[in-house]
Amino acid sequence: MKAAVIAENLVKTYGTKKEVTQALKGVSFEVAPGELFGIIGPDGAGKTSLFRILTTLLLADSGRAEVDGFDVVKNYEDIRHRVGYMPGRFSLYQDLTVEENLEFFATIFNTTIEENHDLIKDIYAHIEPFKNRRAGKLSGGMKQKLALSCALIHRPTVLFLDEPTTGVDAVSRKEFWEMLRMLKSQGITILVSTPYMDEASRCDRVALVQNGAIMSINTPEGITCNYGKALVAVKAENMFRLLKDLKGFSGLVDSYPFGEYHHAVLKPGTTEEALLAYLQQQGHGQPELKTAKPDIEDCFIALMKTTS
Repeated sequence: MKAAVIAENLVKTYGTKKEVTQALKGVSFEVAPGELFGIIGPDGAGKTSLFRILTTLLLADSGRAEVDGFDVVKNYEDIRHRVGYMPGRFSLYQDLTVEENLEFFATIFNTTIEENHDLIKDIYAHIEPFKNRRAGKLSGGMKQKLALSCALIHRPTVLFLDEPTTGVDAVSRKEFWEMLRMLKSQGITILVSTPYMDEASRCDRVALVQNGAIMSINTPEGITCNYGKALVAVKAENMFRLLKDLKGFSGLVDSYPFGEYHHAVLKPGTTEEALLAYLQQQGHGQPELKTAKPDIEDCFIALMKTTS
């Protein structure tokens, strides 16, 4: 089965000869039809440039890409009728009502709300009570649902969502991912970018990106299984001084804050008992140590260290 999205060695630079920023450094990957594929990385990693190239809004300097079997340069008109795109910033018409925005986007694609209502009904139901409210007066979560409804109104085969959960509350984030699972079950291929590492586990596969390059592509479980290092969560009364002392211990590969704990990556041969004894010598009394299971954020940090 042919891939729904193909990117081959995409390169994109911005700026002048004096000051050049390379947003994409030879990015390559494929997304299977019906897959929920995550592009995970911090601000400035190149996620938006990648999505704009794949949705025909930006030309790459080199490389090639296909979406739904069409070349993003030669067949851009075909692609624009087949994809849905939700940019990172709310880009709908603020002075139009919810219903007017939806009708406008349906008209652009020569369809109607009624024709594709079955696709958006579960999403639109959350905002339909406010259909006469201007889009600019909606909450962050409702703006998100309206933007998704507008991106789906023409029944796209591939959906691109650029940081759709940035700036919304935790409940809205959870609801949004449940909506994506519902859309995936209807056969829509979904590419979603996010800076939130915890959202990676909700994808079928993810690409971890940093500074315009892909560091790893795998299932979330595959990435964490390849971590291959002993990881310990450490907690003490003075967390600031604890982090400083952890960085002074020669038996660690790395240490960094992680929620209520600090994570310490042990060198081969270093034991938790040796780390505990060292911290007690530094005056931390009885610090809490426990073996930690690495997640995507731990893997991302480790990959950054090895590729920098």
